[in-house]
Amino acid sequence: MRRQLAWGWVAVVVAACGGRTSSTSGSTPSTITSPSTSTSTSTKLVEEVSLAEVGLHEEYLDKAVDPCEDFFAFACGGWLKTTEIPADQARWGMFNDIYKRNEKVLHEALDKAARDPGDDPVMKKLGDYHAACMDEAAVEKAGLRALKPLFAASKKVRDLPSLAAAIPELHRSGIFVLFIIDAVQDRKDATRVIADIDQSGLGLPGRDYYLDPTPAAETVRKRYQGYVERLLRLRGMPASAARTGAADVLKIETALARAMLSPVEQRDPVATYNRINRDGLAREAPLLGWDNYFRVLGRADLHDVSVHSVDYTRAVDDLLRKFRAAQWQAYLDFHIVHAMAPYLGKRFVDESFQYAKLVTGQKEQRARWKRCVSFADADLGEALAQPFVARSFSGASKAAAETMVREIVRAFGDALPGVDWMDDATRAKAKDKLRKLDLMVGYPDEWRKYDFVVARDDLAGNTLRATRFEIQRKLAKIGKPVDRGEFQYTPQTVNAYYEASLNQVVLLAGILQPPFYHVDSSVAVNLGGMGMIVGHELTHGFDDEGAQFDGDGNLASWWPDAISGRFRERTACMARFYSGYEVLPGLPLNGDLTNGENIADVGGLKNAFRAYRAMRKDAPKRQVAGGYTEDQQFFIAHGQAWCEKTSEEWTRMVTATDPHSPARFRVNGPASNFPEFSAAFQCKAGQKMRPEKTCTVW
Repeated sequence: MRRQLAWGWVAVVVAACGGRTSSTSGSTPSTITSPSTSTSTSTKLVEEVSLAEVGLHEEYLDKAVDPCEDFFAFACGGWLKTTEIPADQARWGMFNDIYKRNEKVLHEALDKAARDPGDDPVMKKLGDYHAACMDEAAVEKAGLRALKPLFAASKKVRDLPSLAAAIPELHRSGIFVLFIIDAVQDRKDATRVIADIDQSGLGLPGRDYYLDPTPAAETVRKRYQGYVERLLRLRGMPASAARTGAADVLKIETALARAMLSPVEQRDPVATYNRINRDGLAREAPLLGWDNYFRVLGRADLHDVSVHSVDYTRAVDDLLRKFRAAQWQAYLDFHIVHAMAPYLGKRFVDESFQYAKLVTGQKEQRARWKRCVSFADADLGEALAQPFVARSFSGASKAAAETMVREIVRAFGDALPGVDWMDDATRAKAKDKLRKLDLMVGYPDEWRKYDFVVARDDLAGNTLRATRFEIQRKLAKIGKPVDRGEFQYTPQTVNAYYEASLNQVVLLAGILQPPFYHVDSSVAVNLGGMGMIVGHELTHGFDDEGAQFDGDGNLASWWPDAISGRFRERTACMARFYSGYEVLPGLPLNGDLTNGENIADVGGLKNAFRAYRAMRKDAPKRQVAGGYTEDQQFFIAHGQAWCEKTSEEWTRMVTATDPHSPARFRVNGPASNFPEFSAAFQCKAGQKMRPEKTCTVW
């Protein structure tokens, strides 16, 4: 279970609403009294600086907004007024801004490799890949050549055995119809790798797109069916067959959606661990022909298998009988083209964009070079990471990040005695899990090798070979000890994550960039930005899912029943709290789906704040930046790190499918559940950012 992101000292004189300190004239240092929440009672010298000097953006603020009413609008209102979502994006925020800078570095590296790779075989492979991607004439000339073996497998479908035989042929190339297979840690034995089978096979983003009865959802389904029909036409089907085939694809996918677990059910690590092994697969889904399946995937010997849902596995087996061979051929052909369309000629790329526009609201296609950067990142990620790390990730960043993590871990541990719903025995186990926490920062110690052919004139073939290589690499790990040093995302990715089965926090080089982190920013600003992300990932080890894993990464109960009950009461409170938010008019936030991420956001903010206070405890003077105290700077940094705008389509999509709350609530939710925020901005009881009922887990 991998969980992603992918966040001051109070002056004596503070304005009641705006939260600004009174300014002092001249250059004579003033003094600031430590707040009552601090253990120190001494007065501190004050250094007045600008917001820019500490790493904040004054132009992002909207000072007309009361921070106690809507802190997101206060911290980001100026940015929201002046920022438009680029036409080739469906969302735009700080993550995108960092990616844009990283993308430029990656593009320059790929361009150079394509022109002159020198004697470096890694750069030659990158250069050949990028040249193939940018050569649109060669892509058009290649047509569907690389897909012919996949279409041949689909064409052979005449009956149940031939349908079962086609499925692994597509799976070995990453076309995961009906279900998906992966190599994961065994949740009950975190030292070993097993196979995991999960639900898959939809074209729309999630099951609710098929099950939602509203007119708006029906409109999306009709437009999607038109997209399916057009792709089948491009595949070569006659018009009438494509029309019938599109309807059949929607019927099959709707049947799959009805059998799927909901996004909330998918979050349960106990319910989604069903170690039925190879004999269990044969018993529950005999029509899928598992002996041939694993043989085609190159693991005829594979035995250790868990499935997310036994019911879904049975349902897939039953569905094989319910549709005719021609219907299955249409389904398989569509998914082949749907998956590969971005790597094909212009007509396919244009249709793929129309689909993206439908589900995300993106207005314009991204420039080809941008798409080529993302393709190279997906297929040759750690090769591409090497020039990125050399240019964009300094050793100072890694050392500073490690220091930050140590302080936040210490802050979490120091706060455990104050967790009043825990008993001493459970608290000791929590400390043990914290002690065993593993940290990886930046990039791996050894770079991954990519042993597959890259041709300078075969983009679709290159990505298929890359996908097959990666699937074989993953499946080869099954039955072997876990590699604890492996990174699950490329180092240039703008993200961080917590892996419950490893009890491991990973901070990627791509995210250790402004506004989340900068070596020249103040402690308050770095801890409000990157520190909150670190605290967020750390708290995932103790959220409603992570708390079910012990310090060694095993899915094991380490909570007495009474303590578990108290914990569940608090997590249920958090779910209710966030369910009270409205994402769009008439569209509530799903507090159950987002519960783990919300718990991590609230805990992350608290632990980062505690760490910031500890790191500034003995500082000889305090910085007041633009009139804002260090406490206020911390929270402003948290707010500004999440400035974001999204299209309505994107917002609806992530509300239905994403376990993360939208950015506004990742700012306002944690702050309004944290008394230190109200103290920093002197919020009054009953204001929106200081509600009567709040929730505390950690």
